[in-house]
Amino acid sequence: MERSAVSTCAAPIPALPDVVQLLKPITWFPPMWAFLCGAVSSGVGLDGRWLFVLGGVLLAGPLVCGTSQAVNDWFDRHVDAINEPDRPIPSGRIAGRWGLYIALIATAVSALVGWALGPLVLLAALVGLALAWAYSAPPFRFKTSGWLGPAVVGFTYEGLSWFTGAAVMLGALPDARVLIVLGLYSIGAHGIMTLNDFKAVEGDRATGLKSLPVTMGVANAARLACATMAAAQLAVIVMLTVWGMFLTATIVGLLLIAQGVAMPRLLSDPARYAPWYNGVGVTLYVLGMLGAAFGLGGYIL
Repeated sequence: MERSAVSTCAAPIPALPDVVQLLKPITWFPPMWAFLCGAVSSGVGLDGRWLFVLGGVLLAGPLVCGTSQAVNDWFDRHVDAINEPDRPIPSGRIAGRWGLYIALIATAVSALVGWALGPLVLLAALVGLALAWAYSAPPFRFKTSGWLGPAVVGFTYEGLSWFTGAAVMLGALPDARVLIVLGLYSIGAHGIMTLNDFKAVEGDRATGLKSLPVTMGVANAARLACATMAAAQLAVIVMLTVWGMFLTATIVGLLLIAQGVAMPRLLSDPARYAPWYNGVGVTLYVLGMLGAAFGLGGYIL
């Protein structure tokens, strides 16, 4: 029987740089930012809670998000062998079953850190970990759906991380206004995740992944992404206004207008300008999240 790199039992322990590359640090920023928004929205000062905040940032980024990347690379190793052969697993730098072992170890460490930060944070961590595995692993493999995949990632990256930040600071369930706003921004993040799929349209089509750019076409998927992001922010503006947070609503509104100015360029050639819009429009989106968090935390009205 031919021995493959994946089935080799005596595979060497991976080098630390290769493990770090597997965990994709570039993907840690969104959940860490959302965690910051959650901490700010709690209205609780940092005095005496620095260790909790640092633990939460570690949990949201390198641990839970890093786990999701390891799981994804393990279950996509055969696809990556074609599309990204230089990735740690298909290149053989992380050989044998070490990709799976790293994912399992990261899962256990994430749960342990969540437990140390309190019951609500543990619950959020376990939900995030479950979704991380279900996103990539059979039998669920949510990533194969252009609707469920972005929804799962948007919820975990934005909503769940925001919830974790607020729960870490409060040691209790955030109030209803915080839950409403984080829920709306999670819905809007579906559009962000759809835009991320533009970079892999040909690969998704060839491997049977039904991303929205594949099933709807690039132009229609771009319109839907923009509409989803804008509608969620409009709903946030309405809610902030109802709650009397007029300055906060104005800040979020101005950032939405700026996104509206950038959207026509994206829509003129989505495949070409999606990376540009991710740098411009999505930055404005997440700045609006932080603005809303400052309002909810009572720092501005």
